[in-house]
Amino acid sequence: MLSKLLRCGRRQLHTIVSREIIKPSSPTPSHFKTYNLSLFDQIAINAHVPIVAFYPNLDRSSHDKIKTLELKESLAKTLTQYYPFAGRLKKTDPTYVDCNDEGVEYIEARNNNSLSDFLQRSKHEDLDPLFPNDLMWCDPRIIRGDTEGVTCPLAVQVTQFACGGVAVASSLSHKVGDGRSFLNFIKHWATVTAKKDASPLNPQILHHQTIDCNLPEHLSGKSRVGCVTRSFLFSNEKLNDLKAKVTAMTTEAGQPIMNPTRVEALSWLLHNRATAAATENNSGTFMATGMRLPVDARDILAEKLMGTSMGNLCLAIEFATTNERDLEPHISIGEIRKQKVEFQSIQNLKTATEIVAQMSLETAFEKSKRIDTYYIYTSLCWFPAYDIDFGWGKPVKVTVGGTVKNTIVFDGIS
Repeated sequence: MLSKLLRCGRRQLHTIVSREIIKPSSPTPSHFKTYNLSLFDQIAINAHVPIVAFYPNLDRSSHDKIKTLELKESLAKTLTQYYPFAGRLKKTDPTYVDCNDEGVEYIEARNNNSLSDFLQRSKHEDLDPLFPNDLMWCDPRIIRGDTEGVTCPLAVQVTQFACGGVAVASSLSHKVGDGRSFLNFIKHWATVTAKKDASPLNPQILHHQTIDCNLPEHLSGKSRVGCVTRSFLFSNEKLNDLKAKVTAMTTEAGQPIMNPTRVEALSWLLHNRATAAATENNSGTFMATGMRLPVDARDILAEKLMGTSMGNLCLAIEFATTNERDLEPHISIGEIRKQKVEFQSIQNLKTATEIVAQMSLETAFEKSKRIDTYYIYTSLCWFPAYDIDFGWGKPVKVTVGGTVKNTIVFDGIS
C-alpha cells in the first residue's frame, strides 16, 4: 500500500505503511451475537480510550514482518474471547454491540526516529500520530457531524521506529469498556503473542439487560478541541515530601491523614493549584470547582467482581470545592476516603446499578450547573500496565494519548 505522509516536524517523519481488517479467528456463537450495554456503559462518555506501550528492540535479529505477523495472528485469536470488540455499535447513543465479527482495523506505521530519541525529545502531542485514525478520546467523525451508521469499538496501530523499537497503540470505545477492561485485553493479547500460554485466563463478559437511558448532552461525549496536554515528572523525593506535608497539615488541623497515597496527595495539590488558577482568571473571585475520581468497582464492592470482568465497572467519587476551606487536605482527601468506605458497603453490582438507576440525570445535571468546572483525576497505577509483554520484555513506557479537557491522568505512580 502506498505510504501516506502523516507528520513531518521536529525531525520526525511518520508514515502509514498498511491498513487491514483483523477478524476473530473463530466465529462468535449465535447466542452471543448481541451484547447489551449496561447502565454504566450507556452513561460513559462517547469517547475512545487511547493507550500506547513502547518496547525497545531487544532482539536485533528479529524481522519486522515476522513480528507484525505474530501480532496479527494473536490479535485474531484474542478477539474470539473479546468478541464485542470486533463487532459494531451505533456511533451515538448505542445500547448494544452487534457481535458480527466484522473485525478491527489494524494499521502499520513507521517513524524515522529512534525510540529513545522519540521518548526523550517529544512532547505529549507527539504521541498523536501513533494512534489509529486520531481516535484519542473524541471521535473526529462525530466532531465533524458524521453521527449516522455504526463504528467498530476497537482500532490498533503498530509503529516501528528506526532502531527496531515498537509502539503498540490501541483505542477502545469507552462505551464497551473502562481502562481496566482495556488493559486486561492488551495484556491478554500480549500473552497470546508471546505464546506463554495458549489459553490465558478468559475475560468475564457480563451480559446485561438493555436499559433505556436518554442522556443529557453534557454526558454524551467530550472533545479535545482547544485543549493543550502536558506531561510532568514528579520524583520520588518530591512525592515523599508532599505526602509528609499532607500529614503535617492535616495533623495541625486536628484531622490527621496518615499514610496518604501518592494519588491522594497529588490530586489534592493539583486541584488546589487548578482552582487557584481558575480563580485568578475570574478576577480573583473564588471559582467553585469539583473533583471527580473514578474508582474500580471490581475490587471495592462487598462482593468482589473478577478482575477480568469486562465493561464499565467504575464508581465515581465526586464532591464540590465551593470555598477555600474545602481545598484544605483534611477536607478533600478526607472526603475521598469517606466515599471509598461508602462504596465498600455496597453489596454487589446489581445494587450499585440500582443506585445509579434511581439517581435522576436531571438532578445530576442541575448539580453540575452549580459548579463552574469539574476536574477529573484518574490513574493507571494499580492496573497491569507494565506487565504487558508481547515476548519482547516489559514496556519501557505505557501511557495514554491526549486527554479530555480538565482531566489529569497519573501513570507510573502508586
